[in-house]
Parts: sequence; C-alpha cells; structure tokens
Amino acid sequence: MTVTRFAPSPTGYLHIGNLRTALFNYLIARKAGGQFILRLDDTDPERSKPEYADAIKEDLEWLGLVWDRVETQSVRLDRYEAAADELRAMGRFYECFETPVELDLKRKKQLNMGRPPVYDRAALALLEAEKDALRAERGAGHWRFKLDHQRIEWTDGILGDRSIDAASVSDPVLIRGDGQFLYTLASVCDDIDFGITDVVRGSDHVTNTATQIQIISALGGTVPGFAHHSLLTGPKGEALSKRLGTLSLRDMRARGVEPMALLSLMARLGSSDPVEVFGTIDELVAGFDITHFGASPTKFDEDDLDPLSARFLSSLDFGDVAAQIAALGVPKAIAPKFWDVVRDNIGVRAEMADWWSLFRDGARPLVTDENREFVAEAFAMLPEMPFDSDTWGNWTAAVKEKTGRKGRGLFMPLRHAVTGRERGPEMADVMALMQVAPKL
Repeated sequence: MTVTRFAPSPTGYLHIGNLRTALFNYLIARKAGGQFILRLDDTDPERSKPEYADAIKEDLEWLGLVWDRVETQSVRLDRYEAAADELRAMGRFYECFETPVELDLKRKKQLNMGRPPVYDRAALALLEAEKDALRAERGAGHWRFKLDHQRIEWTDGILGDRSIDAASVSDPVLIRGDGQFLYTLASVCDDIDFGITDVVRGSDHVTNTATQIQIISALGGTVPGFAHHSLLTGPKGEALSKRLGTLSLRDMRARGVEPMALLSLMARLGSSDPVEVFGTIDELVAGFDITHFGASPTKFDEDDLDPLSARFLSSLDFGDVAAQIAALGVPKAIAPKFWDVVRDNIGVRAEMADWWSLFRDGARPLVTDENREFVAEAFAMLPEMPFDSDTWGNWTAAVKEKTGRKGRGLFMPLRHAVTGRERGPEMADVMALMQVAPKL
C-alpha cells in the first residue's frame, strides 16, 4: 500500500510552503488509494506548542486534506533511544564534544584551505579517558551517525537520478548534547515503522535524504521513494523565506481565499500543466502527476489567488451557498436570483453581505459635481416601488427623452448613483432586487 506523510513541527502556523508539501503527499496517497499520515514532529519540547498542533489540524481540515491517522513523535522517544543503541552497537554512532565555536573555527579553516566544510571525525580518535574528562568539563556530548564514505544514489521522483558522495557531507548529528533527538533519527524511525513508501519534500532536503538513506539501510528499513519539489520564490524571484510568516494559511482563510482556489493553484504551480480551477479535491487527485513538476524555483504570487477564488465562487450552484445567503436574511423568494446576480461580482463570500446591504438598504450614491443636477432630475423620475426587470430600461428611456443624454453619459452616472459602485451586475437585475428606492 502507498503510505505518505506530512510532518510539520508544531512550532508555528502553517504557511504556503508547508501546504505544497502536504498537498503533494496527500494527492499521491489518495490517487493510489493509500494512506496519508499527519505526523507531528514535536521532539523540541521548548518550541512545540499544543495550540500550534491544533492550528495545523484546523488548517488542513479547512482545506479538506483529511488525514487517515495522526502520529506524534514525543510519545516515541523510547523507540528513538532503542535505535540509537542499535547504531552504537554496530559502530555507526559516536559521541562528539566540540562546542559550536570550535566547529565554526574548523569550518572556516577548511574553507580557507579550499576544502568542503565537513566534520573531520576528530572525536573518533578520543580515548575513553579523554571522553570522560570532556564529559566532566562540558557535559554529555552530541552523537553523530558515521556515514559510509561511498556514493549515495537514488532516482528522485522530480529531480531524476541523484548521486551524492557521502565523503562530501558531515556525519549528521542525531542527538544533541541535551539529549534531544533531532529530526533525522526520529524521521527515519517513523518512516520505517509506519511503512512510509513515498516522501515528497522541498529540494532543500536533498542532502538530508542522502544521509537518511544510509541510516534507514543501517537500521534494516526499506528506503521509500523520494521526490524533492522546487522551492517557492516571490513573483520577482525573490526568496520567500522571510515572508512565509505573512503567508500563513490562517491569514489566507481570514481574508476569504477559497480552499479550492488555493489547492488548485498549488497542485499545478511549477508543473507543465496549466493552472485551472478545480471544483473538488477528487478532481485534483485525478489530474495530479508528480513527474510533471520541474526543479526550477517556482514563483508564487499571492495576488493570483484572488481571481482564482472569484472563478471558483462563480462556478458554484445556488445550493452550495444557500445556507450562507439565508443567514444574510435574503428572502427565500429572491435568494436564487440574488445569487445569479452577484456570483460574478464577488471575490470572497463576505462580499455577498455588501451586495445584500445595497439591495436591502440602498447605497451611498457616487455622484460627481458635474452630474449632480442630472442625477437629481433622473431620481425625481424614478417609478414607484416595487421595481422589476423592466424598471431600468423604462426609467433610462424616459430620462433620455427628457434630458437628451445617451450612451455612457446617461447610463454610467445613474449606475454610480444607484449602486455607489463603478461596476457591477446588469442594472436591470440590480433594480429588480432593490428593496428600497435609491435616494440622493
């Protein structure tokens, strides 16, 4: 069975970059009829917060990305300790005592000599007495996995054939000096135990993947298929890393972005397939192919979401929004007509309330000084309520005959005065929904 996972750390709110990873893994699982696991990587007890874990679930539920089960790393610490013991027993795990300052000096020295800044494995030469002395002086050390210095190769689902020389990579730290298990060891254990078959994540994890492949093999696990998607940039190619906090999913939800608009964009952005608005997640699943994505940085423009949301809303039937329209107080008799009139003139659902307010209470007229006398004369000629679909045509014909105005000079000032807006639905439809006569 295909099993994928989305593994956020509950140390903050989900942002647009997180969504790309979650969505790809979700779509792969659903297309294969497999399982999608939400795994909370909460091994950092200081930064991980329950409120962030709850927010992650809320965001995924808002998008409709429903998981099959939840796993939490903080309850699996015994498993990670057992894996660490196993690696120690096979001579693949060793304790190191360098301080961050000492490691930084080593890196700078190697760079000055034109060498890659790879850890020199000095700790492997330490005698037991030296280790005891360092523990007494500095406390417990950090633990590194000893890589086999050979090429690590895999066929990436997006990047194609990958090959990394393990000698060019530092032995990864898997346990910090304070005893905290780091992502790499915990993730490997989880992927083995949960039977993860496919992992999609950002291209900044390629080196991590190489080291994880060796750790998985050392622990006797099956290496999943890996695919690394490109990283998002801003619309001008600028790095998004400093803006991701302003691109949180909860903020997009608050400003009315439609979930299917967001999912539709992210399911195609960076691929060879055109962006189109899908009506359901099932349609997204059917049209998804990970091999259609490329390695080049992918430009994301938040402004693209507004027209996509508008197009999605325009595609909805009255039944899809009937409850929301009823909650506005729109009478049942005109509710379907109300939706037909406003559906192409809203960008977010909240704007339906603005249109109903206009129809129910009238608008603040938008009138220029040069048109003030003309509009006043025209309003004096308004027929009696209630209006119908013929009211606009009959009224403007009478105004034209009396004032001599025609074309845009006739229609636009009256539109602006009646609706208080520069543009909107056909005025015949607007007039038929008016509950009060417009006034200056």
